[in-house]
Amino acid sequence: MAKDYHINIFWSEEDGCYVADIPDLVFCSAFGGTPEEALADLQVAKDLWLETARESGKPIPKPRYRPVIYQAAF
Repeated sequence: MAKDYHINIFWSEEDGCYVADIPDLVFCSAFGGTPEEALADLQVAKDLWLETARESGKPIPKPRYRPVIYQAAF
């Protein structure tokens, strides 16, 4: 089992910036002018997402998402 959530970081032509997201945490994403900025903002978003879920008693999903390339290797 993974120790933490998988993070995607990609350039979005539509948004004109980098986007970082955590597929296991619905709507948990962040934007930045560089991949590093998007990742730093995503860490903040992740912490807030988890805190909000805990406070409201909502379930926190286990880290499960893995890109297909990693699924084939294991």
